Amino acid sequence: MNYKIEGAIRRNRKNFIIFAILWIFIAIVFVAPLAHNYYIASVDGRLDLEIFIENIGNSFMHPFQSFGSVLTEGSIGSYFSILIVVSIFYALFFFIGFVRSAPKNEFSDIEHGSSDWSQRGEQYQILSRNKGIILAENNYLPVDKRGNVNVLVVGRIRIW
Repeated sequence: MNYKIEGAIRRNRKNFIIFAILWIFIAIVFVAPLAHNYYIASVDGRLDLEIFIENIGNSFMHPFQSFGSVLTEGSIGSYFSILIVVSIFYALFFFIGFVRSAPKNEFSDIEHGSSDWSQRGEQYQILSRNKGIILAENNYLPVDKRGNVNVLVVGRIRIW
């Protein structure tokens, strides 16, 4: 299971910054106008839908003004409550995307024919580091080995 988490982190390393910037953008451009409108339209603890709909367009057209109004007019409580709900949904979609980007098996994204199939030098019990028939970078099949040294080469030969 550990290879799935490591593979998903490796694949999404660049996307983490993009997701963080998008979350900040959503917090300013989407949540601040909603919180400001909710604060304006709240009368005696209940939401007046007519006032909310009347002012929503103006708030979304001027999101930075709405963000400033959230800070100055005292609607920071409604801002944080809406931000928490939006962040939970955002984190849920982020987690679903993260899980779906995990490799399907341990050998996903490993170059075929490389020495990545082995770990901590275990390939050198069979192969040589220095001389013989070239199999991959720093992996040679020794010709002075006892037993079968037949090699099947799959690929094409380029002649320049």
